[in-house]
Amino acid sequence: MKVIGITGGVGAGKSEILSYLKEHCNCRIIMADRLAETLEEPGQVCYDRLVALLGRDILQEDGRIDRQKMAAEIFADSNLLAAVNYIIHPAVKEYILQIIETEKAAARLDYLFIEAALLIEDGYDKIVDELWYIHTDTDIRRQRLKASRGYTDEKIDHILKGQLSEEEFYGHCHTVIENSGTLESVYKQIEEKLGEDLCQKQ
Repeated sequence: MKVIGITGGVGAGKSEILSYLKEHCNCRIIMADRLAETLEEPGQVCYDRLVALLGRDILQEDGRIDRQKMAAEIFADSNLLAAVNYIIHPAVKEYILQIIETEKAAARLDYLFIEAALLIEDGYDKIVDELWYIHTDTDIRRQRLKASRGYTDEKIDHILKGQLSEEEFYGHCHTVIENSGTLESVYKQIEEKLGEDLCQKQ
């Protein structure tokens, strides 16, 4: 089983590529953000520490963390954001390492894909066999974010400012998938990369 990290800037189209991989590969896909949400649920490893840090005011009536309230607090305070990341990111990485170990022992998959915006920053290059950079021109990413999420230029500028430069992505990643054109061109790149491993789902 090969472990591949999928990364790229916001709006790069990673979700569409992962959907294609899920359909055409004998693989498992881990979305780090969704895994983080699971670990923030009551009874999970991050829950008590987050409530202790942020207070019970961030909780909904059912006791779950209100992620909108949490986001509003932490993105207004860089120190608080760092403290929350210090709780969540190591927990997510540890859980992913457990999944990798379990899947390797089971020997039932050809690939395990891990998607996260911060794969490089969080040192996943030491965990995965390969890093793929999904590259999309900035103007196209802006158009997608406005159309699909209703983001303003100001919000997009703020997000882009906090992400790695293209040079940094290129410097760390083994493979670049160009997603500035059609999805068909993306699929062709994946087919050329994975070859006969495609369409081998059991």
